[in-house]
Amino acid sequence: MGSVPHREIRRRLEGADCVPLALSLVQLTGDLSLLDEIQAHVHGPWDYSHSLPDALQSRIRDRMADAMAGHAGTGAAPLGTPDAETMQRMMSVVVGEPVAPEYVPMALEQMELSASGKVDVPEVDQVAATDFPVIIVGAGASGICAAIQLGQMGVPYVLLEKNPAIGGTWYENRYPGCAVDTPNHFYQFAFEPNDEWPEYFSHQASILDYLRHCVDRYELAPNMRLGREVVSAEYCPDRQMWTVTARTEAGDEEVLEARAVISAVGQLNRPSIPDLPGLASFVGPALHTAQWPEEGLDLDGKRVALVGTGASAVQVGPAIVDRVAALTVLQRSGAWVARRPNIDRLVSDDTKWALKAVPFYASWYRFQLFWGFADGLFDALRIDPEWQGGGESINAKNQKLREAMTRHIKRELEGREDLLDKVIPDYPPFGKRVLADAGWYRMLRQDHVELVSTGIDHVEPDAIVLTDGRRIEVDAIIFATGFQAGKMLWPMHIKGRGEQSIRELWGDDDPRAFLGIAVPEFPNLFVMYGPNTNLGHGGSAIFLAECQMRFIASTIAQMINGGHATAEIRRDVHDRYNDEIDAKLRDLVWSHPSVTTWYKNPNGRIITNQPWRLVEYWRLTHDADMADFITEPAAGKQGRASRAG
Repeated sequence: MGSVPHREIRRRLEGADCVPLALSLVQLTGDLSLLDEIQAHVHGPWDYSHSLPDALQSRIRDRMADAMAGHAGTGAAPLGTPDAETMQRMMSVVVGEPVAPEYVPMALEQMELSASGKVDVPEVDQVAATDFPVIIVGAGASGICAAIQLGQMGVPYVLLEKNPAIGGTWYENRYPGCAVDTPNHFYQFAFEPNDEWPEYFSHQASILDYLRHCVDRYELAPNMRLGREVVSAEYCPDRQMWTVTARTEAGDEEVLEARAVISAVGQLNRPSIPDLPGLASFVGPALHTAQWPEEGLDLDGKRVALVGTGASAVQVGPAIVDRVAALTVLQRSGAWVARRPNIDRLVSDDTKWALKAVPFYASWYRFQLFWGFADGLFDALRIDPEWQGGGESINAKNQKLREAMTRHIKRELEGREDLLDKVIPDYPPFGKRVLADAGWYRMLRQDHVELVSTGIDHVEPDAIVLTDGRRIEVDAIIFATGFQAGKMLWPMHIKGRGEQSIRELWGDDDPRAFLGIAVPEFPNLFVMYGPNTNLGHGGSAIFLAECQMRFIASTIAQMINGGHATAEIRRDVHDRYNDEIDAKLRDLVWSHPSVTTWYKNPNGRIITNQPWRLVEYWRLTHDADMADFITEPAAGKQGRASRAG
């Protein structure tokens, strides 16, 4: 940075948040005394709140400018990679509360807080790898993550995608207002940080651009086949190969073979539309938010019904409200729609510069987001059996969050207290997904908007009729009603070693897998974003994809290097894991009697969410233990199957 004038560096540092900047300065200079100076002034990462005196902030920026311009420092040695005790202290200071030692190795690796940076990929015997082709199904974030990792390992692969373009959910969901509700600087691959996000919570087009960048950066296109919807995948035990049949856009069938299959289609890819009597007779557009036409939808001056108040509803509603003549929101229950700092702010050029140019700054900022939007919230999910919160809260922290979110709702709806009983949920925070407020309550205040809690009886050609007989004339119906999350891997027909297909094994609502990834009797089949991997307390789906792919890569590398043609998770390992997560889930908010949610199947079993903090899932998936698998050598080669750990 010596070529950049000191004055220019100092000016641009005004775009950096001072707390992660201070931690960057500590790591860059080795001056630990700065931790004592700022510790008392940091109140938590949720809203980036701190009360650092102006003079201290100015001094931090001055010293960082000195360090970056090559001026004399304090005489202390740079930390490089801090030792574990120092690292734990630094993490606790930057988030304003104690962070346990177990986070140190994860932060050093995943947050790239070590001096060396990048996460290593497993080493693979390149000669043996040529006999281990892999098929990846789905070119969303998970499939792209899988392809990048296999490419870096030198393992041959083909990536099949049903759509004509990459992106998965970020290609299919293009409704107005569609955006990520996890901060973008956490919602990105750790190995491919993006310091050019235009917004703190970027919209669909920006995220799709990022995924396209990853495809180009890692040269994935030659191994991708777009417009190929996988119809079936069947395993042949005699040949130790999977046969995958895909349907092209023209309706032709294409058959491929692979040693392993990675399903990266996720949980939320098949829309769920309620089977309302008379819906087929409706003459106007009636569509799910995930089916928005590429050319857009003309809603100007129209009377629109918005069915549902979930994640897509709270985005599309505010985005269209100023265009429509009337907006009727039909809800079954209120949702927790919370204030999100920076929800509608652009990232300044100086902030982008700081993320790119200031050593360690992006990593400390990312750890703040990791904590504030994920594991820092996890304790609010635990049911305290002694807590007397009725159906409204489950422990003291949960109650504190309820009070904070309720205050936000009341502020937003000041003067419209008639709406409070409808919008304030009667269940604890995190019983359903906590949503980001991008103008939802301001939308509900408008005169041409009505919030209706009465159920729908049927649909007529030009109206929705409620169960109380009221008739609401509408020109368009938008369903923000979620996805068929329990029917995982549907409609693909997947058959493994046994007689049952995976659909017959799981039914329509009871999927199970080891770590959400591996299923007994389905050797060399790996599922990303599978059963019990959804995050119910926040966090990043991309972080999960990296965890899952690291486990898959570890398994594949050990298979190739060990001469194994197959690896099938042992039944006892799988069952023990599922018994454990079921037991842990019974102690979390989704099992509370006051909570009804799509996270559960009709028998009350939680099938989508995991009971782990992110650090626990990171540790569980870090390295595959081949003793957990039944392995077989390649047919015709010496060796014997391993069927016990």
